[in-house]
Amino acid sequence: MTSRAALSILDFCTIYEGEKPSESMARSVELAQQAEKLGYSRMWYTEHHNMETITSSSPAVLIAHIGAKTNSIRLGSGGVMLPNHAPYVVAEQFGTLAELYPDRIDLGLGRAPGTDMHTLGRALRRDGHAAERFPEDIRELQGYLSGKSLIPGVQAIPGKNTNVPIYILGSSMFGASLAAKYGLPYAFASHFAPQHLEQAVSYYRENYEPSEAHPEPYVIAGVNVTAAPTKEEAEEEYEKVCFNRVKAFAGRGKNLTDEQVAQIVGSYQGQQILEMLKYSAVGTAPEVHEYLENFQKTAQADELMISLQSTSHEKVMENMGILADTWLTVEQ
Repeated sequence: MTSRAALSILDFCTIYEGEKPSESMARSVELAQQAEKLGYSRMWYTEHHNMETITSSSPAVLIAHIGAKTNSIRLGSGGVMLPNHAPYVVAEQFGTLAELYPDRIDLGLGRAPGTDMHTLGRALRRDGHAAERFPEDIRELQGYLSGKSLIPGVQAIPGKNTNVPIYILGSSMFGASLAAKYGLPYAFASHFAPQHLEQAVSYYRENYEPSEAHPEPYVIAGVNVTAAPTKEEAEEEYEKVCFNRVKAFAGRGKNLTDEQVAQIVGSYQGQQILEMLKYSAVGTAPEVHEYLENFQKTAQADELMISLQSTSHEKVMENMGILADTWLTVEQ
């Protein structure tokens, strides 16, 4: 592991109340531009479908737009849900991005659907057993990107010989095992699925099989951050974040009043939802710095993928700036 973890941002491309999707996308451009200025390593975008508050349903298209508005920061998927797509199409899409923005594109791959089961079966028309082919689909995708296609006579153009870096995303032992076996970097979604972090990362590092592209294991761990000028401001903002999280998860398909949400927050159901935010750095710059130092050790992480937990774009930008001041401006 490095002495100090690299720092990157996971942008959920949030649509705030009363906004159009185009406004969310414009803010994602601004966020990436500022992250580039501050020295963050990369920006990743998640594939979600049928979600009223998230615009990143097509990471490749979003990356193409943001790539044209930035100069050096790496851009990638965190991730493409591979079972939703033919590996060949993903190779063409990210091969196109790699040709447009050389040495700036990452391809994080997950096997979850990124949506509800209704959307999965009827709208995406995804085969219910597609996730079972995840290991084989990764090998097929690697073949296209390396110019060593597993299907005779078929090449991904663009895609061939771009060797876009692949990252395995996961929140369980399955992803850790696969990443170790294939000799690929591993990104653990501890920002919303904290339960198996330590076990999965330890297994990955202990069982890693070196590959030509990645002779050493590499771990990216997700962590939430709510940073503010004072501890009181940070805690107040984080309380709002928690309230909104419970409202979003418990209120799917329902119109819950604030009073009802407050009751749920204190219930077993509410506490289960909030447990998803277990790994959260909340406080002033020094407090966030100390938390992340400890978290890096816990996660055995080479890089931290930050989910900025704030309730407005202005707060997100402030949060990101404070984090950069305390982590990225210190000599590594």
